[in-house]
Amino acid sequence: MSGRPAAPDRRAVLSWCLYDWANSAYNTIITTFVFAVYFARGVVGDPVEGPARWSAAMTVAGVAIAVLSPVLGAIADRSGRRKPWLALFTGVTVLFTAALWWVRPDPAFAGFALVCVVVATVAFELGNVFYNASLPGLAPPAMLGRISGWGWGVGYLGGLACLVIALFGFVKAEAPLFGLLGLAWADWGEQANIRATALLAALWYGLFALPFFLWVPDEPASGRPLGQAVREGLATLRRTLAEARSYGEILRYLIASAFYRDGINTITLFGGLFAAGAFGMSFEEIVLFAIALNVVAGAGAIGFAWMDDRAGAKPVILLSLAAMTAFGVPLLLATDKAWFWVLALGLGVFFGPAQAAGRSLMARLSPPGMTGEMFGLYSLTGRFVGFFGPLAFSLATAAFGSQRAGMASVVAFFVVGFGLMLTVREPAHGRHAAST
Repeated sequence: MSGRPAAPDRRAVLSWCLYDWANSAYNTIITTFVFAVYFARGVVGDPVEGPARWSAAMTVAGVAIAVLSPVLGAIADRSGRRKPWLALFTGVTVLFTAALWWVRPDPAFAGFALVCVVVATVAFELGNVFYNASLPGLAPPAMLGRISGWGWGVGYLGGLACLVIALFGFVKAEAPLFGLLGLAWADWGEQANIRATALLAALWYGLFALPFFLWVPDEPASGRPLGQAVREGLATLRRTLAEARSYGEILRYLIASAFYRDGINTITLFGGLFAAGAFGMSFEEIVLFAIALNVVAGAGAIGFAWMDDRAGAKPVILLSLAAMTAFGVPLLLATDKAWFWVLALGLGVFFGPAQAAGRSLMARLSPPGMTGEMFGLYSLTGRFVGFFGPLAFSLATAAFGSQRAGMASVVAFFVVGFGLMLTVREPAHGRHAAST
């Protein structure tokens, strides 16, 4: 990898953070708070079967991501440039997100919806491998925590802004923006105002991702033909996996982070479904809740970014996991909607810090020239364990006929992640950690 800059380029940092702002629309609108709920309620029409089928689709996507992400990361390290890969996966995500507009409230469209969501989710996560791997090239190591935290915070705020537009421009009955897209008002009875949020998410993602490709610096091309880069990348990945013990610190961190990230991902994937099923929230209430959650999560990510650089990423992660466990246990037992709001927002404050600090710690631990491969393995381990979150949610929900049973596994993942993180040693600030 090329040398790190002595000082950050402000325009490049802002453009990098705007990509987080851009792709947050996919998570908030499609996989969590709007389309996932529409799929369960409107398309499948069953509060148990709908989430179970959605969960199964997320498991399929997770398998594909786990297999492809380290391979592509290793290939990108050999070929040099990352922007072409990110552009490809961004375009695929935008295209298949927009295609969800054609999913009408009829079980016959369930299969088409799940195919689109699986392809879009795989492309979304593969793109994040290359996006995250570009972080070390933006700034000196002493600022990695702040920039990662700013990115997560801006991302949550982007999700907030998109949800506000979705709520007041589409979901609400008066929907003043709906007609601006030139959509047929005759389709209103087929929940077209809800389906149109997929077009909003696609447009948002594509538009705000553009500054990244204009102003964020890319790694120089290695000059290797693609075939050679593929062969060398695969050979390097095989060697890394074979010599995993020589990367002991990284290996311990990958396993620990996989557990707590799976807990967070399970909440974000099924939070909207849980709010709808366990507390009977309407679409408008779910979107309002999502707006509030994005506010507190963004504030947490930005607020703890300085602590990451000053005290270290590990203390931020441990504090976040302890707090999420403390809020999560009573949240599972809550029956009153007001207490759900209080506890869920308290838990949400620590989403951003845990995720942002996790990204900066991975960047600090990655050996030079292997950042793409390491972030690919970061995605692999997250997805390898990440099968179990959606799968446990699906099985427990179906077995007990309750989404509370499905969400109970989340707290266990936080506890396991906390215990494993205690064994990880963080490199001293300003140093690029090599293998241990």
